[in-house]
Amino acid sequence: MVAQVDNAYIKARPTRLWSRLLSYALFEGRPLTTRGQWINPLLFKLFALQKRLPQMRKSVAPVFILGTGRSGTTILGVVLSMHHDVGFLNEPKAIWASLREDEDLIGSYHRGAARYRLTAEDAPASLIREAQRIYGAYLGLTLTRRVVDKYPELIFRVPFVRQIFPDAKFLFLSRDGWDTCASIDNWSSRLGAEVDGEVHDWWGVNRRKWNLLVDQIVQEHSDLAPHAKELRALDDHRAMAATEWIVTMREGLQLLDKYPNDVLHVPYALLCEDPEGMCRRIAKFSGLANDEVFIDYARQVLSPVPAKEEFPLPAMLEASFRNTCEALRAREVMS
Repeated sequence: MVAQVDNAYIKARPTRLWSRLLSYALFEGRPLTTRGQWINPLLFKLFALQKRLPQMRKSVAPVFILGTGRSGTTILGVVLSMHHDVGFLNEPKAIWASLREDEDLIGSYHRGAARYRLTAEDAPASLIREAQRIYGAYLGLTLTRRVVDKYPELIFRVPFVRQIFPDAKFLFLSRDGWDTCASIDNWSSRLGAEVDGEVHDWWGVNRRKWNLLVDQIVQEHSDLAPHAKELRALDDHRAMAATEWIVTMREGLQLLDKYPNDVLHVPYALLCEDPEGMCRRIAKFSGLANDEVFIDYARQVLSPVPAKEEFPLPAMLEASFRNTCEALRAREVMS
């Protein structure tokens, strides 16, 4: 499915097709596990040009979808893209890699040193200007007013993003841990491949993302850090996904406390059980005008999905995983 567009999407609002296709063709880039990577050098030349041109439009209150991959972040972005004001960028990591080479965790665009965390100090005035010009060009070319950017790993870089876009809003999407891990395992099995002696899968080039996660993020967690050596050696994708899920969900819960006015918790189960109610809440939080086509589309494509079965976890992860599940359930009740 090109650009996450199907017949139902086109039928709901045909004018949205232009925005989605342009997003896919000229801004999102092609990561390791996809075809068409030949276009990436051309996109980087386009971004370089946009950085030098006057800003076409001002990006007002962009919305960023955060969380763990395979937790419903894509379908949420697609649903939001149905809103008449929204242009949706589905993991435009090429844009961010053009701004900072060390932000590429996967190795799709750069293979040098990389950092999971980026702070406000990592966004100098020149980078802020360049990012605003690229996003302004995106709004101008797609004829939209608001950017929705789905890049789950930005959850570890919120201060950096806020330095660039001070009025940004963040949607923290959480999904049941068992479901998320099963989905990651399935994704890596389907799309992972060996290319020219390198393994390309969920964890990047030859486990690049996994090694960065263990070395830079796991070390911050007192219950996981003592097991860093064992974790680094893991080859069970479900256990690896469980580790990523734990630290990501904890990060999201901290963001809810730190930025209560700018971060909204969106439990995937509630989004699927009550698409209209949750999407109206998201729209109000994000400052999006009422749009019944958007709401109707949400009702059409979102529905509850069967829960996945639990699976054995390494003893070093069991308590941390279950405690994080409980913390999320408690937060859902508060929401």
